[in-house]
Amino acid sequence: MSGRRIGIVGGGPAGLMAAEVLSARGHAVIVLEAMPTIGRKFLLAGKSGLNITHSEPFARFATRFGAANTRLRAALEAFTPDDLRAWADGLGTKTFVGTSGRVFPEVMKASPLLRAWRARLERQGVDIRVRHRWTGFAEGGLRIETPDGETVIAFDAVLLALGGASWPRLGSDGAWVEWLAEKGVGIVPLRPANCGFDVDWSPVLVEKFAGAAVKGVTAQSAAGTIPGEFVLSKTGIEGSLVYAHAAALRDALETTDTATLVVDLAHGRSAERLTADFARQGGKASFSTRLRKGAGLDGVKAALLRECVADVARLSPEALAAAVKALPIRLVRPRPIAEAISSAGGIRFDALGDGYGLTALPGIFVAGEMIDWEAPTGGYLLTACFATGRAAADGIDRWLSKRA
Repeated sequence: MSGRRIGIVGGGPAGLMAAEVLSARGHAVIVLEAMPTIGRKFLLAGKSGLNITHSEPFARFATRFGAANTRLRAALEAFTPDDLRAWADGLGTKTFVGTSGRVFPEVMKASPLLRAWRARLERQGVDIRVRHRWTGFAEGGLRIETPDGETVIAFDAVLLALGGASWPRLGSDGAWVEWLAEKGVGIVPLRPANCGFDVDWSPVLVEKFAGAAVKGVTAQSAAGTIPGEFVLSKTGIEGSLVYAHAAALRDALETTDTATLVVDLAHGRSAERLTADFARQGGKASFSTRLRKGAGLDGVKAALLRECVADVARLSPEALAAAVKALPIRLVRPRPIAEAISSAGGIRFDALGDGYGLTALPGIFVAGEMIDWEAPTGGYLLTACFATGRAAADGIDRWLSKRA
């Protein structure tokens, strides 16, 4: 089959992976990227160490996508975390497994990988056009805003890989939702994922402890009991431990208007031991001394107890121990989607046919965060973007073959 002209809208991981696969098969691929450079969100994610995937057994890895587990399974099986590491190695980026099981490039940044990747794409004939923004559908093709004005470009097939709506300043602004919905594509509203939450902190807590890290704790929600750490912000809480619970907390707020993150401030000490240690404190000891000597708590952890538990200094040793082991942080709302690491919602899986093609728009395919799935941080997001990009490329190739 002779190569066909394929447009890929979006120069992030999903779109570039599809471009690599399709150009290697002889197709003429044009990547249209709205930003001045490709991979801007990818680069920012790798600024302090690119967490490209995770090393846990694949059977566990494939369960990290919630309600979308079964929908994503085939794409992930076709491009596993091991495959992703081998692909990066082929571009001269060796990876290593960190103590948490997360996988990083040895150089701990994304830019060398992206440079090598772009060079490979250009060798394969991929035409990358930056500052080319898709602005909707037109008769005969896609309406594209370019530095030289608006134009319409026709393709034999199109892949949309525009991301969700997090970090809009890097290009993923969710503007595509309206255009696809008008064409009858089923879409779940975009929502923040891997995000922080607002809490009604007192001014005193904000003044003294905004920016403080709460370390060596576990937190419980409908997502389970998870160890880690988080940070107090001026508006609430954020950080890796909060992100691990974010989907469950966000869903609770949407369905019941209330959500509580329950934090164990003394992970490793039983309630019985804490009760005994608090009981041994003299009646004249200050509350700060009781916390420090009885539970090893001071600073931000002691401040959180005072903030979240009414009359905590008057509690009995048993009740105080219970509060330390299950501190309720009541949340008000998620932070705005523009601040989130990623987004949930997007194109419904039942709006997709074979190979990630839109059933309402034959010849239009989608990949990455545009689709209704989410995952925690830890390399899962990137891996699924790469994997769905490859799966969509396969879908495009099959679709074009049937029309040869």
